[in-house]
Amino acid sequence: MEQLLEISERLLKSVNKGFYRSLYSKINWNNRLIEIKGARGVGKTTLMLQKASELKEKTKNVLYISLDNAYFYKHKLIDLCDYFYKYGGKYLFIDEVHKYPKKERDLDWSQEIKNIYDSYPDLYVIYSGSSILQLYKGIGDLSRRKASYYLAVLSFREYLEFNKILKYPTISLEDIIKNHNTISPKITSSIKILLYFKKYLKFGLYPFYNEDTNKYYDRINEIINVIIETDIPAVSDISFETSLRLKKLFSLLASTVPYTPNLSKLASQLLVADYRTLIKYLNFLEKADLIHTLSTKAVGDRIFNKPDKIFLNNTNLMYCIVPNLVNQGTLRETFLLNQLAVNHSVNYPKQGDFQIDNKYIFEVGGKNKNNKQIANIPNSYIAMDGIEIGFANKIPIWLFGFMY
Repeated sequence: MEQLLEISERLLKSVNKGFYRSLYSKINWNNRLIEIKGARGVGKTTLMLQKASELKEKTKNVLYISLDNAYFYKHKLIDLCDYFYKYGGKYLFIDEVHKYPKKERDLDWSQEIKNIYDSYPDLYVIYSGSSILQLYKGIGDLSRRKASYYLAVLSFREYLEFNKILKYPTISLEDIIKNHNTISPKITSSIKILLYFKKYLKFGLYPFYNEDTNKYYDRINEIINVIIETDIPAVSDISFETSLRLKKLFSLLASTVPYTPNLSKLASQLLVADYRTLIKYLNFLEKADLIHTLSTKAVGDRIFNKPDKIFLNNTNLMYCIVPNLVNQGTLRETFLLNQLAVNHSVNYPKQGDFQIDNKYIFEVGGKNKNNKQIANIPNSYIAMDGIEIGFANKIPIWLFGFMY
């Protein structure tokens, strides 16, 4: 126990407070139970430590723990919480919840957190885990108790601020659509936006890039392996053979994105007879933020619906996995989908590339793109690459990176 306290104190003192993710200010920290989900490497731990350090400076009794610590091989989370609470504990930050080893058949991390929430009414609990927590069918029902938040990869706006290039407030989608021709000049007057946008697409989405630029893609590859080999099995009880199939599936998709699914061909390549199993595999990869599927308006349970198009989740994954196969058209579409999907619903329309919130139609292209494919469609726009400032319904694609 003393070692956990020492680790917590050390991490709270050393956390970098020079940059805060936009999500930080959107979280209602007054909620007693907060869940923060997100892909590996996006900065969940740093965000939690920043808040914990801030509370510590306000003389609050705070403890940060990670449930992959060897201490929890034998000890229960609720026992530690009871000790912490009795000695004045007020805020408990819990990292890597999906790594917690069960102590009893009917006592997983979700049940223990539920018990903590119900038994200590003036204790605040903030926990984080991989985005695949969406797949987890926990014993304890936290849905009515928790406030859940999702931390995405760095937006283009955050990338610029993180690297001390430009600090600019977030811009709503509606504001971009209505006022892009007045907003863009304010940004492009101070920096060479297209230069930094090109760099961002290749390197800038994960905050750990600046730690060791030469090992950036190696680190992404390690993250992919941990997700498929450790994280997904931790929440879904899949076999080793299934994890190998997931790796093969991801590799197949990466080499052909954007991929229009041929389920028969995929099933044959993976030796899977049941299409529902194949779609379940796709769901695993999507919930883990490795791919992004696009469908027409979903009907019923989406897990059993065939997607119309499949992309890698973000552009850095493209450069990491298939550097020699990066297509500019696919790169643009992947960027726009990645940024829009954080706070908006995105579907696959009959005309155009993306339908947003069942209201807007977007076509994606280079600076010579015309309106032919979306002519006469209400609320239709072109997200255009290679331009600093747009005109009418032609909007610079980089500006969509300022939405969060």
